[in-house]
Amino acid sequence: MAWWKAWDLTETLKSELSGKFERLIVALMYPPYRYEAKELHDAMKGLGTKEGVIIEILASRTKNQLQEIMKAYEEDYGSSLEQDIQADTSGYLERILVCLLQGSRDDVTGFVDPGLALQDAQDLYAAGEKICGTDEMKFITILCTRSARHLMRVFEEYEKIANKSIEDSIKSETHGSLEEAMLTIVKCTRNLHCYFAERLHYAMKGAGTLDGTLIRNIVSRSEIDLNLIKGQFKKMYGKTLSSMIMEDTSGDYKNALLSLVGSDP
Repeated sequence: MAWWKAWDLTETLKSELSGKFERLIVALMYPPYRYEAKELHDAMKGLGTKEGVIIEILASRTKNQLQEIMKAYEEDYGSSLEQDIQADTSGYLERILVCLLQGSRDDVTGFVDPGLALQDAQDLYAAGEKICGTDEMKFITILCTRSARHLMRVFEEYEKIANKSIEDSIKSETHGSLEEAMLTIVKCTRNLHCYFAERLHYAMKGAGTLDGTLIRNIVSRSEIDLNLIKGQFKKMYGKTLSSMIMEDTSGDYKNALLSLVGSDP
């Protein structure tokens, strides 16, 4: 279906539906990269920026996916995603988001230089635990420009040097949205499916449901790796994703989510 025809249909659906069910159905009408571009645009428009949405999307996508999202963003909103992020954020958070957007982390060769991994681990230790104050740019540079396989080796070496995990060091050395961004990169590096399972659980635990997070993660992963995320979810939380959706949602909204999630592993 041509995108402009889908857009007409989306506008018709919006006039006929309401609430969370409308939000889910409208999300499903968007082509994948346009949907993520819309989520990023919505996170930055109006008062206050939803940094968590921007961090989640930028830290968990590949270089090719990010390029497609940037292209869709420019086509639909007439501005550069990078420039809008720069205008909407500041300081080290702005730097880490722009660095992620530039997509320097992918390395298709899978080659890891053990010497460089050790050097990176030593540099991270020197930038954080070893000194009073933190050299945030050193953390940002290494986390945003090294491949996942290389970073896994760096995290191993770091733990030997610092006697604590990279996550514990980030928690003690940084705070707020910068801490969230760094920890998200580490989580996505260690296990992307665990990260999305955690996001889905976070959306439904406690009082009230974070419907935006729930919808975005189910819709955006439904044709990529949702089955693997479901398996990880059950392993981590001892219950299935669909059982938690049944407990936490209702009506047409619940039925539509369950249709997307499919049968349990």
